[in-house]
Amino acid sequence: MTQASIRHAITTRRFTAQLPVAEYIARFRRADYFLSLCRECQNFGRRYGCPPFDYDVVERMQHYSTATIIGVQIVPEEKNLPLSIAQELMAPVIRDLMEELLEEEKRTSGLSFGIAGGCTLCGDIPCARITDEPCRHPDRVRPSLESYGFDLAKTSEELFNAPILWSRNEYIPNYLMLICSIFN
Repeated sequence: MTQASIRHAITTRRFTAQLPVAEYIARFRRADYFLSLCRECQNFGRRYGCPPFDYDVVERMQHYSTATIIGVQIVPEEKNLPLSIAQELMAPVIRDLMEELLEEEKRTSGLSFGIAGGCTLCGDIPCARITDEPCRHPDRVRPSLESYGFDLAKTSEELFNAPILWSRNEYIPNYLMLICSIFN
């Protein structure tokens, strides 16, 4: 059991799958569809972890042979928690996952992908991309798999047999699912 906050206990379940990068691209990437969704987001072109990127993402991925996909299921012990606290429950898990990914990336010269939802490294300060300044945290900001066009619902269901649950009301579903990766 992990204590997400003083008020809400969670348990986590970790999943890992490895497959060739070329296979992951072929089976799980739907770039046009997911880029169209990114274009609808207020962060599109306004955060360094978000598209459009100033490089060819396919070319960048092709330098790696193995994709290690990591999923973490976060299960709140209480039911009917308000959706408004989802970020509070996920934040410590995201922080730990990102530290792990960045360490592995350094150790192996890999390429890591963070959690969707936009970079929060600058806190309340707007991203420097808005004013065309360099990123304040280039050593830590990472794109998400979605920003490269990957279908995480399909990834979670097929690789982990754990479908992503979506809230249909104002409550957190039975679990939240985080997915990230490192390519080596």
